[in-house]
Parts: sequence; C-alpha cells; structure tokens
Amino acid sequence: MIAIDRVRMAFTDRHGGVSAGPYGTRNLGGSVGDDPAAVAANRAATARDLGLDPGRVVFMRQVHGRDVGYVTGPFGDEPPALDGVLTDRPGLGIAVLAADCAPVLLADPAAGIVGGAHSGRAGTAAGVVPALVEAMRARGAGDLVAVLGPMACGRCYQVSAELREQVAAGLPEAWSATPAGDPALDLRAGIVAQLARHGVRDVRHDERCTIETPDLYSHRRERLTGRFAGYVWLAAG
Repeated sequence: MIAIDRVRMAFTDRHGGVSAGPYGTRNLGGSVGDDPAAVAANRAATARDLGLDPGRVVFMRQVHGRDVGYVTGPFGDEPPALDGVLTDRPGLGIAVLAADCAPVLLADPAAGIVGGAHSGRAGTAAGVVPALVEAMRARGAGDLVAVLGPMACGRCYQVSAELREQVAAGLPEAWSATPAGDPALDLRAGIVAQLARHGVRDVRHDERCTIETPDLYSHRRERLTGRFAGYVWLAAG
C-alpha cells in the first residue's frame, strides 16, 4: 500500500481470492465470464483487506473512452460508461480494473481529492488521463501526485505498424518497438508525457509489465482471464 498523507493507494494481484479456472483466484472483473458470486466475494474481501467498507467502493463500466465523472458513492448494479472517476469523500474507494491497460491513480492530498483512470491504448490516445486531471482541477485540486500501476510495457505491447503510427501521430512518446524490432506502443511513456503537459510532475510507478508478470492478469498473455485493480481513497477520520 502507498500512503501519501491521508491518501491511500494499492494494486492487487491475482492471488488470495475464490475464483476458479482461468480467473484464479482474486479476479475483480465483473464482465469477463467469471462466476458473479466469486467476483462479489473477491471484491468484498479485497475491500476489507485494504480497510475499506465493501459497500463503499466505486467500480466503473470501463469502455476505453475518455469520459470521467465525479462520484459521492458507488453506482450500484448498473454503473455508467466511464473510464475515470474522482471524489472528495473520505472512505470512498475508487477501483480501476486492468489486465494490460494502465490503472492510473491521482491525488491532491492537501485539497482532499482523489481519482482513478483506466487508460488503455484507446483511452490513452483519446486523453482520459488529461480529462481526469482537468476534472480534478475544476474541483479545486492543485499539485497532483500520479501513480501509474502495472501495464503492458513498451517492449511487449506489440501492435501493427498502422496502429503505432495512428497513436504516435497524436502522442509521439508512445512510439516503441519490441526487442525484435516489431512495432509496439509504450503506454507508460505516453501517459507520463500527457501528465507532464498538464503540469503533473510527481509521477510514481509500479513498473511491472503485466505480460511478463505471472502474478498479474494479462489479457494479451492469456486471453480469457481476470482483472486486478488499482485502488485509491482518502482515509476517513
């Protein structure tokens, strides 16, 4: 767990849950084919492990877009299509699901505002992280701290040459290549560049590559698999 004044952040892995088969064992993703009862049990146990109320965690319906929203409580059974949320409510957890995409956690501890974004290839190109930064600043955030979680690294995230050119046209820092010289994308470098252009200089990393790390879920490595999560919240009290 990462503690920055009253802000708390954490990234889960795939161990310690009750899911079976390709979702084993701490799958937190509710739309990947896993038993809903297992997902609910995993989400509740993870919240308790982190010191959160299981009924006070926000999960988005992530769609690889750039829409973000302010939240004061969980969405319930039908969350809206969002890839970023922010809150100023203590004790309300924000969860960002991932399995190669980037879970990006943001906070202004002094202002008491936290947010999380799901920034995959499409969302990064669309600018979901800058959209979240702007939304947090509109609610009073100033100096932000960003923590980028595990994601597919620029050595492993192989794409077509056309897709690399398309993304790099708007975000040149994301241009990359595999060790064999095949075209690839470096989402981490692209997101860091976006943050820098929006004045976010304090950027920290969990640099694990999901494709290279068996302890994490990776859609590209396994196809049918679960989701880990990045969590961010303001400590209550």
